[in-house]
Amino acid sequence: MQVPAGNLLEKINYPSDLKQLKAEELKQVCQELRQYIIDVVSVNGGHFAASLGVVELTVALQYVLNTPYDQLVWDVGHQAYGHKILTGRREKFHTNRVYKGMSGFPKRSESEYDTFGVGHSSTSVSAALGMAVASQYKGETDRQHVAVIGDGAMTAGIAFEALNHAGIENSNILVILNDNNMSIDPNVGALKEYLTDIAISKPYNRFRDDIAHVLAKISAIGPDAYKIAQKLEKSIKGTLLKKSNFFEALKFRYFGPIDGHDVEHLVKVLRDLRDIPGPKLLHCITVKGKGYALAEKDQTKWHAPGLFDKITGEIKKTKQDKPQPPKYQDVFGHTIIELAEQNPKIMGITPAMPSGSSLNLMMKAMPNRAFDVGIAEQHAVTFSAGLATQGLIPFCNIYSSFMQRAYDQVIHDVAIQKLNVVFCLDRAGIAGADGPTHHGAYDLAYMRCIPNMTVSAPMNEEELRNLMFTAQQDNMGPFVIRYPRGNGVMVDWQRPLKAIKVGKGRKICDGDDVAILTIGHIGNEVVKATTELNAEGYYPAHFDLRFVKPLDETLLHDVFKKFSKIITVEDGCLNGGMGSAVLEFMADNNYNAQVVRLGIPDTVIEHGEQPELWAECGYDAKGIAAQVKLLGIQQNKHIIAS
Repeated sequence: MQVPAGNLLEKINYPSDLKQLKAEELKQVCQELRQYIIDVVSVNGGHFAASLGVVELTVALQYVLNTPYDQLVWDVGHQAYGHKILTGRREKFHTNRVYKGMSGFPKRSESEYDTFGVGHSSTSVSAALGMAVASQYKGETDRQHVAVIGDGAMTAGIAFEALNHAGIENSNILVILNDNNMSIDPNVGALKEYLTDIAISKPYNRFRDDIAHVLAKISAIGPDAYKIAQKLEKSIKGTLLKKSNFFEALKFRYFGPIDGHDVEHLVKVLRDLRDIPGPKLLHCITVKGKGYALAEKDQTKWHAPGLFDKITGEIKKTKQDKPQPPKYQDVFGHTIIELAEQNPKIMGITPAMPSGSSLNLMMKAMPNRAFDVGIAEQHAVTFSAGLATQGLIPFCNIYSSFMQRAYDQVIHDVAIQKLNVVFCLDRAGIAGADGPTHHGAYDLAYMRCIPNMTVSAPMNEEELRNLMFTAQQDNMGPFVIRYPRGNGVMVDWQRPLKAIKVGKGRKICDGDDVAILTIGHIGNEVVKATTELNAEGYYPAHFDLRFVKPLDETLLHDVFKKFSKIITVEDGCLNGGMGSAVLEFMADNNYNAQVVRLGIPDTVIEHGEQPELWAECGYDAKGIAAQVKLLGIQQNKHIIAS
């Protein structure tokens, strides 16, 4: 749905239009831009609070920089809605995150103003540094390179690595630290405390502006005086803060902290910094959700609230006339507490996603046994491995696509040492509107090739609970449980816990002519398809493997002996996934059958709702049923389901 823009905003299609305005008009532009984001997101959904917090910074950057020639890199992208609106996409903004519509993140193929594709955090400094070094090499000395990174994203190792490198390159790069003390949940760790100390240091903030004025005059005298001024500046900063400045230790010029919501002052500062060579860091203090009181008050809730009434703040939820199945993440959150109450060895770990994974429930109930380690997936895995060496059983909960960032640690620190770390991979399979950066397409493939690893996926909530119960038993070793974003299928899910034999699948229903093999939640689409097919006289058999490693070889021998036509269905990549494992089994055991594999093809799947994307990939209930019919199986052979 199109939403009207304000008087100034409606005239701004590109940054060149913004530059025609007077500096004193920018405050009104910010008000209109903020209101436009509120108006559109309230009726269309999407990320919310992060972009509200950088409205002034966005306007100031586009006003001062010569984008897209000047390279502006946004970290994560949650904060880039204003950037998109000001760079030629206001008319399409209502399609944000909608199937076949605009991406919710900066995307190079979408606009020349999107200099780097993002979705995962903490990549901006590395990318901007690469661009800066390239410009230096090509002789483009007038080109600016700016990375806007949230303070939560600073906790990732790649951000530290990039800062360490940037300090010695002397390239023209400006890192803007958007310090709102939040990622999705409140930030954690020593860096957060350090930034807070800077922000609230009254002596430093009181003298900062006067000192800067004096130093500027001294620096103008000559090169020697400039060097003396720099040393004096660092000494004063260190004295007033009672500690050396972390960023200046990495050879960055540090500026700030400044008010990230004073657009006119931001413009002045950015113009000044544009003329200072070398690596620089501007520390901006902002409020996530700025301008929408409810979002300022509860920033986690309003990170991505869905549809809401912008006047009352009521978040709109579909009202159901009967109980609904829970989200898989909530089943995990409640079950880990239940298990931990029985087993004192169990610990919970997540990298900055306590509410997204529902580990926040355990953090509240058992604060000494659940840890948010910040945006640091590599550390989360090796920290878990360290706990496991001491006889504890860590449940390391990481989104499937985020786990990709810690793959070496999974192999080197967990699998080789056969440590009992339980990897709970949330958002496995098609993740929905967040798109390709968040789809958990590859975990079945990249985990099943690792020695000593058990790889499983529940078809429903009861199976998730039982797999969690199984994984914490003695001598289980590295254990993967992957499950999707969204709701399960069982209302009555809190059933007694019981162990599942590792590598044991199950028969969902018997049938003739064709066997359908599934793993995980997507098996419920086969149940729907089977019901429809039965009504038309088709009776395929359905088997839930539950484990892709180890495979249930007894079950597979039975299947290949009986069926010459087999369909595999998985909510994961076809290359190297469950279907590939079945083909390998067939080849290794000299069977000969017609096998059709359904899953995520070897291409990038864009954003959209999960059912839309399952249909696009051909493995929703309709697509599965069509594939059964294409195999030309016989009709009217009625087999009683078992």
